[in-house]
Amino acid sequence: MNFEECMKFISSYSRLGAKVTDLSRARELMERVGNPQDKLKFVHIAGTNGKGSAVEYISNTLIYSGYKTGQLTSPFVTHYTDRIRIDSKEIDEASLGKICGFVAERAANREYSQFEITMAIAFLWFEREKCDIAVVETGIGGLLDSTNVIPPPLVSVITSISLDHTAILGDTLEKIAEQKAGIIKENSVTVVSMDNCESVCEIIGKKAAEVKGALVKPNPNDLEYLSSDGGVSFIYKGKRYKTAMSGDFQMFNAVNAIEACTQLRNVWGFEIPDENISKAVSETSVQARMQYFNGNPTIVVDGGHNPDALSQLSKEMRRHKADGRKIYAVTGASETKDYRCNMAYICDFADKVYCVDDFSESCISAEKLAEAALRHTEAETSTLFIAVRKAKSLARRNNGIVVICGSLYLASMYLNNMDKI
Repeated sequence: MNFEECMKFISSYSRLGAKVTDLSRARELMERVGNPQDKLKFVHIAGTNGKGSAVEYISNTLIYSGYKTGQLTSPFVTHYTDRIRIDSKEIDEASLGKICGFVAERAANREYSQFEITMAIAFLWFEREKCDIAVVETGIGGLLDSTNVIPPPLVSVITSISLDHTAILGDTLEKIAEQKAGIIKENSVTVVSMDNCESVCEIIGKKAAEVKGALVKPNPNDLEYLSSDGGVSFIYKGKRYKTAMSGDFQMFNAVNAIEACTQLRNVWGFEIPDENISKAVSETSVQARMQYFNGNPTIVVDGGHNPDALSQLSKEMRRHKADGRKIYAVTGASETKDYRCNMAYICDFADKVYCVDDFSESCISAEKLAEAALRHTEAETSTLFIAVRKAKSLARRNNGIVVICGSLYLASMYLNNMDKI
C-alpha cells in the first residue's frame, strides 16, 4: 500500500467503531495479526489530562538512556503518523504501507475502530523493530480502551482525572476513575498523580490492592514549587527541576514521570541515570499543550478541551494579564464538550473572544459560543483564518497575546496552517 491507500483503508472504519462492552473485538483483531503486544514490554498511561506530557517525559528519559522506545499517543496532533513513533521518529511510509497491508488482509470486514486499526499497526511496527519498551497512551478511559489488550505493563501511570467524555465514562470523578483504573494489572507498579482528589486515589489504591500490585503516590511534602517563568521550576525529593513547558500542572506531570522512571530502574532494572530524567523534564515539549510561539505578537496554542484543562490555561494567562498584557482568544468547541463551562474559563482571561466553527464537522456553532461568551466579555463570530488575523492585529496594537484554544481539532488546524495566516 502507498500512503494514500493506507489512509483510505484506515478511514474506511468509523472513528469509534460499534459500541464495546468488553475487549473481545480488540483481542480478536490482535489475534488476527499475531498478537505482537505479547512480545513487548509496556508503560501504560491513562488519565483525563496530562497523558501526552507523561508519554513524552517517560519516553525521552528512556531514549536518553539508550532504550529503543515505541510511542503511541491519541489522537494525532497535526497528521496521522505523529501518533506512532520509535525514539521520537514517526513511522515511515514504507513501514506503514507494508504493515497496513498486512493488517488489511487480516481485518476482513469487521466493525473495528480507526484506533484499533492504528493500535495494531503500531504494535506490529514496535515488535518488528524490536523495541525494548513501548510507552502507550489510552484512547478513552482505560478498562474498555483497546490498548488494554496489552499484557501487564511494567508500570501503569494514572495522570490527573477530571470530568471529560462523561457520556462514555460516567458523570462523576469516581465513575471515571474506575474506568481509568482498569489499566492496573497484576505484577505491575502503579503511579498515580498527587493532584488527584482523595476519592479518586482511594479507587486507584483499591484496584492496585485487588491485583496485589504496588502503588506509588508521590508525597506532596516532597514537592516544593519555586516559580513559573518560561516553564515551571520545582524541587522534588531534594532535586531541582525545570520544565520546558508552561503551566503549573506540568510540575505534577513531571513528578509522575520521575516516579515512573524511578520504578523502571528500581523494580525492573532499567539503567536510567538521574541526569537523564532531569534532561527529559527540562527538554520535553508537546505540540498544542500551552505551546508558545514568540513573535509579534506572542501566540499560545492549547488543545485543552475540558473545564480542568481550561482552568489551568486561565491561570497561566492571568499571569500575563497581571503584567499588563491584553489577551485575545480564538476559540471553538466540539459538540460533546461542556462549552458553557469552558467558555467561562476562557472569558476569565480574554479581553475579546473570536468564536469559530470551521475547523471540524462536529463543532458547536460559532453563534452558540458567542452567545455564551457575551455574558462575560466582548465576542464576535468569524472564520479561523480571519479571526486569527484580527486577533493578531489587536495584539500588535495593544501589547497583547493571541490564544488559540478550546479544541485539539482547532489547535491542529491552526498548527497545520499557521504559515498561511
